[in-house]
Amino acid sequence: MPAPQARRLWLAGLLAGLLLFVWQLGSTGLVDETPPLFAASARAMAETGDWLIPQVNGLPRYDKPPLVYWAMGLIYALPAQSAWDPLGTWAARLPSALASVAVMQALLQTLLRWPQARHRPGLTALAAALACGLSPLMLIWGRIAVSDALFSGCLALSLLSCWSSYAGAGRHWWRGWVLLGLAVLAKGPVAVVLLGLTLGGFAWLQRDLAGLWRSLRAGRGLLLTGALALPWYGAALLREGEPFWRSFFGYHNLQRFSSVVNNHQAPWWFFGLMLVLASLPVSPLLLLGLGRALRGPVPPPALSLQRFAACWLLAVLLFFTAAATKLPSYWLPATPAAGLLIALAAQRGARLAWWLVLALTLILATGLALASIWVPWIVTPEMPTLPVELLVSGRLRVAAACFLLAVLLGLIGWRRARVRALVLLQVPLVAFVPLALLPLAQLGDRLRAEPVRQLAATARLAGVSLPPSQPLAMVGMLKPSLHFYGRRVVVYEEAGPIGLLNLAERLESERRRGQNPTPAAAGDPLLLVIDDATARLAHWQGLGHEQLDRAGIYALWRLDRGRLAERADALRRQGLRSTWREPRAERY
Repeated sequence: MPAPQARRLWLAGLLAGLLLFVWQLGSTGLVDETPPLFAASARAMAETGDWLIPQVNGLPRYDKPPLVYWAMGLIYALPAQSAWDPLGTWAARLPSALASVAVMQALLQTLLRWPQARHRPGLTALAAALACGLSPLMLIWGRIAVSDALFSGCLALSLLSCWSSYAGAGRHWWRGWVLLGLAVLAKGPVAVVLLGLTLGGFAWLQRDLAGLWRSLRAGRGLLLTGALALPWYGAALLREGEPFWRSFFGYHNLQRFSSVVNNHQAPWWFFGLMLVLASLPVSPLLLLGLGRALRGPVPPPALSLQRFAACWLLAVLLFFTAAATKLPSYWLPATPAAGLLIALAAQRGARLAWWLVLALTLILATGLALASIWVPWIVTPEMPTLPVELLVSGRLRVAAACFLLAVLLGLIGWRRARVRALVLLQVPLVAFVPLALLPLAQLGDRLRAEPVRQLAATARLAGVSLPPSQPLAMVGMLKPSLHFYGRRVVVYEEAGPIGLLNLAERLESERRRGQNPTPAAAGDPLLLVIDDATARLAHWQGLGHEQLDRAGIYALWRLDRGRLAERADALRRQGLRSTWREPRAERY
């Protein structure tokens, strides 16, 4: 391909990626419940200088390795970060966004370097990048402050580098193993398992285990991966000991695979459903590409990318289907492989699949156009005005127009479902993100997250007169963003009577970084954030609170700790016993 054309395609893919994942990245606050935990841990690293073990809300956080915390923390450590990033979301989300853009570029560059067919290889490369970036999962996780997008990005770059080394007879064999080490530092040993399953299935289908092993130099490669990733694990074990081993390896890896945690249970066919939903509206092309990749003669190494992508996708499907705990985000590592299969399927005629793609796109457009029928049925206790504001905003009509335009362009560009029609269909879907999706996210942020940020700001002002070790409390709905934006230890408890008893005892007995327990005395103040439903419960009434502020469904109270302790004593006399000392795998 001529260099000018390749540069234009590279620029088009880069601009699309930046629009999908970086545009207005800091315009909304952190989304409860998990992202504020990552962000607070990373900010604590930057502020304390302890870059070994993440800390959140005064406790060590063992759930993930440190790569995502390091990436966020380096941005939080930049000069005047709070001035140019007042919501803290640029720093927290940028690693996920850049990883997503990098995956799109890697897909594009791989197909430009190794065209799989003569028909429009440049458009195929662009279509693969867009198919990956436009996946609903990528659009969600590429813009939130968790480790999934960074892990998936590192793993995808590793797998693409391994295949390129195989296609290139061992050239740059080391790249895939270095990137695998980063993936292990992003989420753990699951990266090695997924790469091993992918390469094993590919070697079997290619009937070329020896050639693959020789090209990748797997023995030396694994040593390189271990040399990069293992030092942190060793240092963490030396410093933290058995709690780190039990939490990270025992709970967050082995137990999540072998048993259901946090009620994240789903039927065995869950990831088969995700395969379809995560590629809408072009899922028929994915199924067609997967079927084509698994049959036919063995291709030469340089033309085996479709088969490799199928093994990659099936490795994710089989591994996480076998896992007891199932989450939609677990499918994210398969989305780059899905993008490849979709684009490569579109290179060859696929009339029925293409008509199904257009039908699905039209169904989505129709559903969005008929929003006035189904939106009023939405019930959200945290956002009671959401249905009205959704309809008033008009953004659902804009979304419907984008999908309808995609159908029309897909019809115009169709010639036996060649790849040009796919790119034409994708262009309005890219426009859908800034024109409809991001404004809707801003609406949701204003209704759901801004009230917590407002009360956090009020609590910071009210807490100036309190000792630094005096915690803030939240009962009922537990929002970690209160800790992030309040910049103070928060004691979180459930809404029921046990939550009140636990809260009183924890204030008197629990010790963590930033919180020193003190006995309750009459007149000692406690700042408490409480939601309306919890405030109506009998045991939270009659405490003589002073309401300092109110936002959305939440109120900020100032309580007398002496009266809280008296209510806790009354509950004990009724036979209630606290539960906060019982072991919990996930605490913050």
